[in-house]
Amino acid sequence: MPLICLSDFEAYAKDHLPKATWEYYAAGADDCCTRDDNLLAFKRIRLRPRMLRDVSVTDTKTTVLGMEVSCPIGIAPTAFHCLAWPDGEMSTARAAEGLNLCYVASTYSTCSVEEIVAAAPEGLRWFQLYVYRDRKLSERLVHRVEALGFKALVLTVDVPYTGKRRSDIRNNFRLPPHLKVKNFEGVFEEQCGPDNYGVPANTLDPSISWKDIYWLRNQTRLPIIIKGILTKEDAELAVEHGVQGIIVSNHGGRQLDGELATIDALSEIVDAVQGRIEVYIDGGIRTGSDVLKALALGAKCVFIGRPIVWGLAYKGEEGVRGVLQILTDEFRLSMALSGCRNVSEINRNLIQFSKL
Repeated sequence: MPLICLSDFEAYAKDHLPKATWEYYAAGADDCCTRDDNLLAFKRIRLRPRMLRDVSVTDTKTTVLGMEVSCPIGIAPTAFHCLAWPDGEMSTARAAEGLNLCYVASTYSTCSVEEIVAAAPEGLRWFQLYVYRDRKLSERLVHRVEALGFKALVLTVDVPYTGKRRSDIRNNFRLPPHLKVKNFEGVFEEQCGPDNYGVPANTLDPSISWKDIYWLRNQTRLPIIIKGILTKEDAELAVEHGVQGIIVSNHGGRQLDGELATIDALSEIVDAVQGRIEVYIDGGIRTGSDVLKALALGAKCVFIGRPIVWGLAYKGEEGVRGVLQILTDEFRLSMALSGCRNVSEINRNLIQFSKL
């Protein structure tokens, strides 16, 4: 039976991945309320389509940080792609390159940044970064990816500590022995003790603060995007501290359970930023109409995470391309059915929030 929507890929992945791997990808924090609300919040939003607009020709192209992409859909940073498919992130990178979409590579990749670049040398790549207690770890990664031609840094700011993911605790989740966090290969070999998702526990720095944005700016000439902002107050601080973009994100509902769904947080952040920097969003995007709703509320681009690993689990690069192509085709159809011929015609007049 052909897979014709993202939920089909989800069902396939659930049936075919090992239980602990599936539950690692699917996990939310605590009761998973925020994880689930990311999806439900999109369903609460209604569209106000316009008719008789001549949509015989439609164009999904846009730009992110001035670079053209074929569609305002990108790949969010997610860890451990080799759990889903043998060459993992290399397949993901090739799929993104083939469709001219932005791929944000995770620090916690099971392929190194060098392997990712070699697999898709012409692709548009950003790199997701954490700040570690040992700042040299972060600095070395920044310098590596800048030299390799990555075009932006995506600083994740919502993980001073890792959220409580019950299924991972019950499963005692660990990377299998044949896989590693390849970007840190050889770095932690002398260390023993508790492991936290492939690196020693307490490696992340919980003292990270706004002053570290200045530290990071001094390390690189790359644009900096902050991932994990959910409030207008933090959006305003991001602008003040000179970053080039925000990803409205709650880490897929994997950190603080009960926080805002990302689509519910988007409008106040867009209003606070007032076009001074670009605003993106991840979390809960499963259909083309979800993409349309996010753009109508002011997002420049959306990023998807879990559906990418579902595609990998299905057929590697081909599966990821399938997921991205389906979402792109659905977005193009939703645009046309709402009377929009290109992304510049998508605006907040399309949106009506449900009274329910």
